[in-house]
Amino acid sequence: MPATPFEVGFPETALQDLWDRIARVRWPNAPADAGWDYGADTDYVRDLVAYWRDGYDWRAAEARLNRFPQYLVPVDGRDVHIVHERGSGSNPLPIVITHGWPGSVFEFVDVIDPLAHPERFGGDPEDGFDVIVPSLPGYGFSAAPPKPIDQRAVAAIWRKLMVDELGYGRFVAQGGDWGSLVTSWLGRDHADVVAAIHLNMLILRPRLDDTQPPLDESETTWAKRARARQAAEGGYQRIQATKPQSLAYGLTDSPVGLAAWIVEKFHRWGDTGGDVESRFSKDRLLDHITLYWLTGCINTANWMYRAIVESDNFHLPAGERIEVPTGIANFPGDIFEMPPRRWVERVCNVRHWTDMPAGGHFAAMEEPDLFVRDLRSFFSAFREAAD
Repeated sequence: MPATPFEVGFPETALQDLWDRIARVRWPNAPADAGWDYGADTDYVRDLVAYWRDGYDWRAAEARLNRFPQYLVPVDGRDVHIVHERGSGSNPLPIVITHGWPGSVFEFVDVIDPLAHPERFGGDPEDGFDVIVPSLPGYGFSAAPPKPIDQRAVAAIWRKLMVDELGYGRFVAQGGDWGSLVTSWLGRDHADVVAAIHLNMLILRPRLDDTQPPLDESETTWAKRARARQAAEGGYQRIQATKPQSLAYGLTDSPVGLAAWIVEKFHRWGDTGGDVESRFSKDRLLDHITLYWLTGCINTANWMYRAIVESDNFHLPAGERIEVPTGIANFPGDIFEMPPRRWVERVCNVRHWTDMPAGGHFAAMEEPDLFVRDLRSFFSAFREAAD
C-alpha cells in the first residue's frame, strides 16, 4: 500500500478531556526539602501543570510538526509515521534519524530544515539531506506492534521503510538513546544499504571474551561509574522492563502522573545543571508530554524496555564489531556517559569523534547547531557512496 499523507490534528474533545483531568488532580505529599532527590520535584510539577492548563498551546505544537511533510507508511502491515523533508541540491543524502524514550519526533524539529536546506542558513545547497524522522513503533502516531519488539527488529523495519517503501538504495543513519541501538543494528545487520552511522550515545556492548584485549584503566573506571549511575538512576528501567503493565494504568489514566514521569528524565538527563528550563522550555517539554498523552502511547513506548530483557540485542556477536564507518558525538552533559574511545572501538569502526563543549542526552534539542554541524561534517565523505 502507498504512503498516506498525514497531518496532526486532535479534536477539541480530546483536549477538553485533558484539561478536565488536570483540574481533578490529586497531589501527593513530599518529604521536606526533597527537591528532585526523590524524583520529580513537586513544586516544579505543580508549576508545569498550571502552565499546561492555562498557558500552553497544543495547536502551536501541531503547527510545528505540520510545517513538514508527514506520512503514514505501511511496513509489514503496520503504519510507521514519518517526517520526510526532501533536501535541496542536486543529490541530497538520505538520512534516517531515530529518537528514543521519552523522546519523539519533536526532538528534531529544529534540525530538519538546517539539514535539508543549508542554503537557508548560509550554507551550500549541495550539502542538503533528505531527512526522514520516523516515530518508533508504538510511539506517537506509529502503530503499536501486538507485543514488544526490540531495537534490532526496528532496524529491520527501518531498512524496509527506507529501501522498499521510500526507494533509497543506500542511506546514512543517526540516533541517540534507543535510536542509537536501532542505528547500531542498522550498521551491523544492513551494511549493504547503510553507508555510515552517527551516534550520540552508545548502548550496544562488545562481548568481553577471549577475543577481546583486557580492559584498560579508562574503561574500568568508566564501567564503575556506569554501574553507580545505574544503581542510582535505573529504577525506571527496572519497572519498565519487568512490570510495564502495572505502571501503565497510572501513566495512561493520569496526565499529571505522565508529566511527572517524563519531565524528571529531561531534568536529570540533559545538560541542565539542575535547572530543567535552562535547556527545555515548558512549551518544549509539554510538546512531548502532550503527544504521549493524546496518542495514549506511553505503555507501548515503555514496551521496548521489556523487549530488551527478552532479547540479547545489547551485545554484538562474539568477535564482531560494526564495520560501517561510525561517527561519535560526545555530549558532556549526558547522564549516560559516552564510554572511552577504546571501548567504543571494540563496538564500532570509529572514523570521526567530536568532544562537544556542551549539551546532554537530547542533543538535537539542546545544541541543534552543534548537532547539525557534526552530522554534516562526518557524512560529507559518504555522499557518493549513497548515490
